[in-house]
Amino acid sequence: MTTSLPAGYTYDAPTLPASPVSAAELAQLKASVLFTDDDAAALAMAGDVLEDQVTDVLDTWYGFVGSHPHLVAYFADRDGEPIKSYLDAVYHRFGRWILDTCRRPYDERWLAYQQEIALRHTPAKKNRTDGVDSAPTVPLRYLIAFVYPITATMRPFLAKKGHSEADVERMHSAWFKSVTLQVALWSRPYAERDW
Repeated sequence: MTTSLPAGYTYDAPTLPASPVSAAELAQLKASVLFTDDDAAALAMAGDVLEDQVTDVLDTWYGFVGSHPHLVAYFADRDGEPIKSYLDAVYHRFGRWILDTCRRPYDERWLAYQQEIALRHTPAKKNRTDGVDSAPTVPLRYLIAFVYPITATMRPFLAKKGHSEADVERMHSAWFKSVTLQVALWSRPYAERDW
């Protein structure tokens, strides 16, 4: 993974609009997935474990997506041909997302970027960041379904640095809770009125 910021990565941009999700709502969501300070500490540990493995994690995930034409379709042009520049840009932002998940405080800035990620899966912003003409939305069902592969495939990477089984389990559990929390936040634009 490169250390420079990927194109379209706007986490710290001063123009990033605030999230419509309040701090109180975030606290309730965290409580709903049993996310605690211990989970935040376990994710910080996971960030150190994963830092030099991000490319391997992404290659695993992209291999999974690439093996399913119905998923690749959301990165393809109107003729069904994958858009390499789009796949590459998302790849690098996805790498930042791994480290942000582990290392960023879950505060107003984090919430704002979660909203941005959410919108980039919907007709409101899909394709705009990278200036491509691809499918106009990623169905919510795939965001939800992706929780499992994004979680299950992470465990072997968390176990590679010699941590105890208890610490690997702590990191993996915290990762699962965080991914679930984020997908819940990403669902908001799909069901805004009922969110």
